[in-house]
Amino acid sequence: MRARTRVTWALGVVAAVLPLAACGSGVGAAGGSVLSSSWGDPQNPLEPANTNEVQGGKVLDMVFRGLKRYDPRTGKAENMLAERIETSDSRNYTVTVRPGWRFSNGEPVTARSFVDAWNYGASLRNNQKNAYFFGYIEGYDKVHPDTGRQTANTLSGLKVTGPRTFTVRLNQKFSSFPDTLGYAAFAPLPRTFFTHHKAWLDKPVGNGPYTIESYTKGAQMYLKKWNGYPGPDKARNDGVTLLVYTDSNTAYTDVLAGNLDLVDDIPAGQLKNVHSDLDGRYINTPAGILQTLAFPFYDKAWNTDGARKVRTGLSMAINRAQITRTLFRGTRTPATDWTSPVLGTDGGYKAGLCGRACEYHPAEARKLVQEGGGLPGGQVRITYNADTGSHKEWVDAVCNSINNALGNDHACVGNPVGTFADFRNQISRHRMAGPFRAGWQMDYPLIQNFLQPLYYTNASSNDGKWSNKDFDRLVDRANAETDKAAAIVLFQQAEGVVRDNMAAIPLWYQNGSAGYTDRLHDVALNPFSVPVYDEIRVG
Repeated sequence: MRARTRVTWALGVVAAVLPLAACGSGVGAAGGSVLSSSWGDPQNPLEPANTNEVQGGKVLDMVFRGLKRYDPRTGKAENMLAERIETSDSRNYTVTVRPGWRFSNGEPVTARSFVDAWNYGASLRNNQKNAYFFGYIEGYDKVHPDTGRQTANTLSGLKVTGPRTFTVRLNQKFSSFPDTLGYAAFAPLPRTFFTHHKAWLDKPVGNGPYTIESYTKGAQMYLKKWNGYPGPDKARNDGVTLLVYTDSNTAYTDVLAGNLDLVDDIPAGQLKNVHSDLDGRYINTPAGILQTLAFPFYDKAWNTDGARKVRTGLSMAINRAQITRTLFRGTRTPATDWTSPVLGTDGGYKAGLCGRACEYHPAEARKLVQEGGGLPGGQVRITYNADTGSHKEWVDAVCNSINNALGNDHACVGNPVGTFADFRNQISRHRMAGPFRAGWQMDYPLIQNFLQPLYYTNASSNDGKWSNKDFDRLVDRANAETDKAAAIVLFQQAEGVVRDNMAAIPLWYQNGSAGYTDRLHDVALNPFSVPVYDEIRVG
């Protein structure tokens, strides 16, 4: 889907938070069992195809249900609104929508609800951030060309064939396509989205277990349980008040004071006390998040045979075990591949695939860097955004490790960029002169999602512009393979190409963390590190 830019906190605190937190943690705005939870304003209006960050994603997960839903425990894609999805060739699919589903305004959910939504999301003129998710569907090049104006209004690969049936023709075989359909970009939309668009943006209407009752930007959003929700995962509480915080430390202390029920991002500075502070009400679970260092392959200095050795040497100069133990206190785990353990071995995770290249071997690191011709420019400058997260701390720790391994106090330094927006602008304009902070939070639990968007030639999130024909061929073969086990073998072979070229340095897998008050029960995080709000009980 995108580089991991989603779980972030800005400095400072919204002035309205404290009084809102106090009123939000009691019975709530609607009375009854309403819980309050920390949150951040979405970056964009809550259109499913235009939301690609976690704060907006939390709301979409409560307000919408799609053809598939990812099991909040296992991450497995299971049918939700899909009665069945059929194919004989992994390219042409027939989708049948379950009967009886409605939007919260009473409109029925039909095949057209999906086809119209997907066409809207794919269209260039609608400028949706998740448009590329529809890139596998035939006709995407006409509705969303790389250059020039679009020459079609709808995807030629989508056809409504009945009130509850539609067909999808892809531009290539993609055997795992059905499993991608739990991602929010593929959610259905009611007719009112198109006929009264501004009104819908002001108060989105979906088909999930909650409805949006009110939203005050910079302060809070109140979501109410929809009693008419037809799905099996009905909310076990009366609603959720999402309170805007711009400082995770403030949210954490509000939980301790009883002014907030749930914080889903424990700041690193509080980790040493979290067990005693919360008395067992602390969650630290694996999530589909990987932190990496990416490289600018558009810079010739980093795109040579020698530079490949240098990249591998740098990876071996990083003491992941020490950094994750001392800095992150168990909320990170040293990475040994380019995916995530939450996939499981059946889903493509292969512990140790990176081998020695992801282990700390300082002598070998020095040798490889020397054999590769030394550090380009004589020094590594790791670029990162300084306005969110604790990036400075871990970048400094990585540089200290590299400096110690290479025996040079000036071999590596951090290169902070003031804001995330400036950081991303420099990346998109190919202004990186050395390694830069990167990361990935999975869109759906498939090995394909950890590889193709990041490393396939000219892929949507291939920020470093790495390109390798062997990798591309293996991914194409894996996508076309109808047998899941055989497809995973091919994807892992492609991952081996990433390893052999050290296309990016995997650092660590990131856990999801949360803390909550004794008012709440059955609190859990899903594999995307988002609270499973509909399962939480209050009282």
